[in-house]
Amino acid sequence: MSLSSIPFVPEPGLSTRVEALALDCGTYLIQARELLQEEHVRFKDKHNLVTHADVECEKRLIKGLSKLCPQAAFQTEEAVVVGVSKGLRWIIDPLDGTTNFVHKLPFYSISIALAEDDDLLLGVVYSPCTLEMFSAVKGAGAFLNGIPIRVSNQEHLEDALLATGFPYYRFDRMEEYMASLGQLMRQCRGLRRLGSAALDLAYVACGRFDAYFEHNLQPWDVAAGILLVREAGGVVSGIRDGINPLHGTEIVASGTALAAKVWKELNPERG
Repeated sequence: MSLSSIPFVPEPGLSTRVEALALDCGTYLIQARELLQEEHVRFKDKHNLVTHADVECEKRLIKGLSKLCPQAAFQTEEAVVVGVSKGLRWIIDPLDGTTNFVHKLPFYSISIALAEDDDLLLGVVYSPCTLEMFSAVKGAGAFLNGIPIRVSNQEHLEDALLATGFPYYRFDRMEEYMASLGQLMRQCRGLRRLGSAALDLAYVACGRFDAYFEHNLQPWDVAAGILLVREAGGVVSGIRDGINPLHGTEIVASGTALAAKVWKELNPERG
């Protein structure tokens, strides 16, 4: 067996060191928000904001993570370094929920995942405003501030609280999204939109949301959260058959008891 074919195994304590890095960057984001001025905000494209804090936080993460695992490349939102989409790599979103950040809404997060090809090995999502650190290592469970978490065991859609995300800069699948929204709105207890996919998935992992679905995503939005949900006993897939949620631009996540029912409502033509 060649060295290149041996799966990478995170060393003990790596997750703790990644958490410490996320905590440090979260402190920076809180401070940066207090100093943020309108001139620090720009558009990557229509409705898609980026701030100096996004870029600076990504630089800090890259510097710190490079020391923790020098052999890993990067797949990042702000493209501070040349990114890759396969192999051993860190998948990071330095500020998931930039619009919330700009408008002083406390729903934004730092998302860090370590993956080898499509195999997610480690995931950390940190919410600076609530001081909540979600973490998971493949095969070792999911945790919130060091305490084990599990997905909801809700079986009934009519009693379920769901989360979603609205399209804000890509509208090519708007009709499909509105149909899904209308279908589930009629069936569930309520729908919420936080504005941070990483937090949505973390909240599914700890049972606050019973399910979550969204279109038009990127790997850095969901990588860490996917591992959190799976390690917390949940189910994550594409909305359609054959779509890998890690890079397929769509996702549905829930507890096992609700998974088939949510998927059916999202795919009514499948009966």
